[in-house]
Amino acid sequence: MPTKTASPAKRNARPADGGHTPETYRRWFKDMLLMRRFEEKCGQLYTMQKFGGFCHLYIGQEAILAGMVTAMGQDDRIITGYRDHCHPLVLGETPHRVMAELYGRTTGTSKGKGGSMHYFDKGRHLFGGHGIVGGQIGLGAGIAFADKYRGGKQVTLCMMGDGAVRQGILHETFNMAMTWKLPVVFIIENNQYAMGTSVERTSNVRELYTLGESYDMPGEPVDGMRCEAVHAAIAKACAHCRAGNGPYLLEIKTYRYRGHSMSDPQKYRTKEEVEQYKQQDPIEDVRGTLLRNKWATEAELEAMDEAIRKEVEEAVKFAEESPLPEAKELWEDVYKTPDYPFIKD
Repeated sequence: MPTKTASPAKRNARPADGGHTPETYRRWFKDMLLMRRFEEKCGQLYTMQKFGGFCHLYIGQEAILAGMVTAMGQDDRIITGYRDHCHPLVLGETPHRVMAELYGRTTGTSKGKGGSMHYFDKGRHLFGGHGIVGGQIGLGAGIAFADKYRGGKQVTLCMMGDGAVRQGILHETFNMAMTWKLPVVFIIENNQYAMGTSVERTSNVRELYTLGESYDMPGEPVDGMRCEAVHAAIAKACAHCRAGNGPYLLEIKTYRYRGHSMSDPQKYRTKEEVEQYKQQDPIEDVRGTLLRNKWATEAELEAMDEAIRKEVEEAVKFAEESPLPEAKELWEDVYKTPDYPFIKD
């Protein structure tokens, strides 16, 4: 375990002309590889019953967070659903503390109280991890309202899946956010399936970025398998919000290689479909760019992979050796301890 928690990852590391430096591509590759190896390990550990609850993996969708974090501002806020293990990793948190949180150990970022589906990291402006489908949509607008009320220039990036857009709270929030011109970027991570139900089976509206048109909210589709496309779209949307123009809607089209959760048998899609999307793997795309431009060698990239695998294994060891919370923690970090007669100090 590092002697101290890593500081928040540096953002906006791009040249003024809008191009991308070799350092940015190496950053994208390293971030996505860390997300992939961490999630692969989580999948193994969950089947071994090392930690409980539900477990939703981000494998296949890594380009969204990698491209997003290099485009957003240092103090911008993030709120998302329950597929949330990778968000703290790209924001600079150590795999050790993230893994400890999943294990429910006191050394986790929320002392083990958030777990897999409710991951919070206040110091990195990560406001969850929310298990209620669509519940984060209204909360994201609320965070943006607070920042605008205080006169700040922060933008809130409110992320949701394609299934969450069927919730009524989305329309109420869109109306309010546009009326009050809130600095919030609504991001639909469209991985094609809401649990096991395809977008085509849930609505006549197939292009989800058009859902904001009823409220005059600007929006656009984004190729979520390419870091460059995500980066450009996030930078544009954040600039729009920061200028006081109100919210922006992005439909980032992506694909998850694993099931909705670890208990998903995936009978709703074919193996051929999954393999077709794997041909667009964002990690391999960035690897190819690095190698073609001679910004890295195969040996360097392999060494990076080996170092990340080692770090993830060390994170598992750290989590398993960390203490479980004591019973008294049930009454900590809550608004008020109930005065029940059968509870003794």
